[in-house]
Amino acid sequence: MPRPQLTVRAVDSARINTELAELRAGMDLRTEWPAEVLAEAERAAAVPRLPDLDATDLDLFTLDPPGSRDLDQAVHLARRGSGYRIHYAIADVAAFVCPGGAIDSEARRRVQTLYFPDERIPLHPVRLSEGAASLLPGELRPALLWQLDLDEDGSVLLADLRRAKVRSRRRLDYETVQGELDARTADEQLRLLAEIGRLREAQEEARGGVSLPLPEQEVEPVDGGYRLDYRAPRPADGWNAQISLLTGMAAAELMLGAGVGLLRTLPGAPESAYARLRRIACALDVDWPVGMSYPELIRSLRPARAAHAAFLNECTGLLRGAGYHAFDTARGIPAPAEPGHAALGAPYAHCTAPLRRLADRYAQEICVSIAGGADVPAWVQDALPGVPRLMESGDRRAHEVEHACIDLVEAELLRGREGEDFDAVVIDIDERKPANGTVQLCEPAVIARCDGNSHHLPLGERIRVRLTKADPATRTVRFSPA
Repeated sequence: MPRPQLTVRAVDSARINTELAELRAGMDLRTEWPAEVLAEAERAAAVPRLPDLDATDLDLFTLDPPGSRDLDQAVHLARRGSGYRIHYAIADVAAFVCPGGAIDSEARRRVQTLYFPDERIPLHPVRLSEGAASLLPGELRPALLWQLDLDEDGSVLLADLRRAKVRSRRRLDYETVQGELDARTADEQLRLLAEIGRLREAQEEARGGVSLPLPEQEVEPVDGGYRLDYRAPRPADGWNAQISLLTGMAAAELMLGAGVGLLRTLPGAPESAYARLRRIACALDVDWPVGMSYPELIRSLRPARAAHAAFLNECTGLLRGAGYHAFDTARGIPAPAEPGHAALGAPYAHCTAPLRRLADRYAQEICVSIAGGADVPAWVQDALPGVPRLMESGDRRAHEVEHACIDLVEAELLRGREGEDFDAVVIDIDERKPANGTVQLCEPAVIARCDGNSHHLPLGERIRVRLTKADPATRTVRFSPA
């Protein structure tokens, strides 16, 4: 799935890079590697455990943001009669990590890769994450290889998993793939990506699942400085994500059937939350006819429209409450009573990004054991109950980092411009204090708090706002109505 986009390529970045370094120090993040971790990574990279099964004949490709080297997944798509066959190779991190060893212990401290505008703090040493374990083109690699057979409607007929050695052939990026598809110059595999992706989107709709098409904030250089821009997801982003989601759902079904696993769950929102959204839709003049479901409404919206973007922003509240649930019925740890992920309309597991997320290595090991008729390794069973707590702490830290980076760049972009007026859209209001809320500037791409006076902020409408504070030291930006 697309990862956070916070790449700074500015000519003069000394000041902000200094501030980012101070930010990392203030958050007490581990940026250096203990010597024993690096030594263990070198040894593991020199002699990886390669499986006997040879799948190097598969014409696999990776699809990631430009310049990425920590490549977790590679895919091969083919027709199978009236249906389809997907081979999905996932980096086999366990082939390099000794349970209880130095790399394993450090990964449990880091939990997941953290992304800053100027650098990454990886989960695993770069020698592995961007080298020996990454599915780089032309390189022989150990992998967990899923075979997913679909019918003509995109429904799963078979899901199987084996360890195999693979060799990816191509490293592609989203913009290039979308451009080739739009220009009708794409090869058969990329055309199948779009075809299968659309079928899986239809399956998602039939399940009652929904993906929010929210634009992302990106940091970009301009005139030797910085700018923030909004990037709406491309169709190719979503089609690639559907393959990952399909694999995660297959993994969840496999684990639930065996009574042991690690799920990513999201409870359904209460009716009061939907009632609130209906009030907001009315205030924004977003047409939500009686009888139209929430997923149908989301698919009818156009994020480029100010009112629709404001409504989609409010919808993110329904996604709060996601978490991890470990279960092992043989050891008396029950599966969740409600194992589903409400946004997907199905049970789901994180298993496709083991280079960047700790939980995926455990889910992978459970799935490959079940598929091969073997016992789940004791090191996985012993660690499993504590993984949800680790992942929750890692998620909090990753969200804190992402918000802090955006806040810092926003404050840097606007420093010294206090008193200037900007065009903005009100995308949220404080229900307790409707004169206060959140605005999204049209230019630059800043989202920040707006503190009003006695008049309510007009949700979803364009207004003029005045910058009252832009302080990089506290990463604070504030506006008031102009």
